[in-house]
Amino acid sequence: MELVKPAIGLVFWMVITFGALFFILAKFAWKPILGMLDEREKTIADSLDQANKARAEMAALTSKNLDLLNQAKEERNMILHEAKEAADKLKNEMLAKAQQEVEAKIQTAFREIEIQKRAAITEVKNSVGLLALDIAEKVIRKDLKGNAEQLEYVNKLAKESNLN
Repeated sequence: MELVKPAIGLVFWMVITFGALFFILAKFAWKPILGMLDEREKTIADSLDQANKARAEMAALTSKNLDLLNQAKEERNMILHEAKEAADKLKNEMLAKAQQEVEAKIQTAFREIEIQKRAAITEVKNSVGLLALDIAEKVIRKDLKGNAEQLEYVNKLAKESNLN
């Protein structure tokens, strides 16, 4: 039963050894171990704080980037809208200018046609007048006795003249 029941001397030396070991560990090992554990805990806490700060900064940067992207989209849409308006305005101006040019050319053509028409009418009148004078001169030179003879002579002179 000695194994089950330790002797008093053994217990005494076990207590003294344990105390000496406890004292040595408390004096030399506990403080550095606890310091290292505190330092490790502080490092972990600092790392977590830095990670949280980095996460917050990333969220802020993401938000800022989204705002910049939205601004860029709005500016792009505004520029496209202005360009479309400018193109429409230019197109309308060009159409109006072309319409004015066409109307001016039409008016010029009508004036030219009117001038040429008047010149042709004047030329026809002059030709008819000269022809009438020529026929009248020939009729007067010939001494005719009756209306029938005169009419026949006028028709003959008219056929001889070129009335194109």
